Amino acid sequence: MKAILHIETSTPVCSVALSLDGGILYEKISYEGPSHAALVGVYVQEALDVLRAEGLQLSAVAVSSGPGSYTGLRIGVSVAKGLCFGFGIPLISIPTLKLMALEAVKRNGGVDSLYCAMLDARRMEVYAAIFDKNLNEVRAVSADIIDANSYSAYLEKEKVCFFGNGSDKCKTVLTSPNAEFIYGVVPQAANMLALAEEKYDKGDFENVAYYEPFYLKEFQATKAKNKVLG
Repeated sequence: MKAILHIETSTPVCSVALSLDGGILYEKISYEGPSHAALVGVYVQEALDVLRAEGLQLSAVAVSSGPGSYTGLRIGVSVAKGLCFGFGIPLISIPTLKLMALEAVKRNGGVDSLYCAMLDARRMEVYAAIFDKNLNEVRAVSADIIDANSYSAYLEKEKVCFFGNGSDKCKTVLTSPNAEFIYGVVPQAANMLALAEEKYDKGDFENVAYYEPFYLKEFQATKAKNKVLG
């Protein structure tokens, strides 16, 4: 039997799920802000308790790989790697924006359009990637500065559905009639199931010792004002 633990911590939403052969045995999610350090360990322990009650062993751990919050990604990946080392099981990485696109396509009824997953970065910047309805990557993930001409090459040809917490920046800027918005899409651990099982079946695993999240941009610490002013 194939039991996979799923961990998602790339945004302020924190979630953990446990799947068994295509079904969800356990799911816990918090929308109450970036409290991953306090919650992930609790959720993981609860999931493992459910697994033990079923008399089963963990087969693999899947983790959302980014881009996203630097701190959130580090917490999630650190926990995932620790579990993989401890149990001697494989690590599976799931691209965060592809995970979001999977949910958006489902919510949109599989409509044949482009799907632009967006995570908030800073100011008018987003981390974004574009997929078709089959989750094929049409444009690779990049850090985009949003203005009136953003994604015009795609919007001129067909409908593009924008979603994720970065898409809020686009609503008043992208005025093309081909721009549509899907609300409430956040990366969630339970939605990782299909992508994780596909990778598991292919043996597409990460090197646990050397794996790092996909930050896209290097972390930049902000200096305290009193230190800047001397």
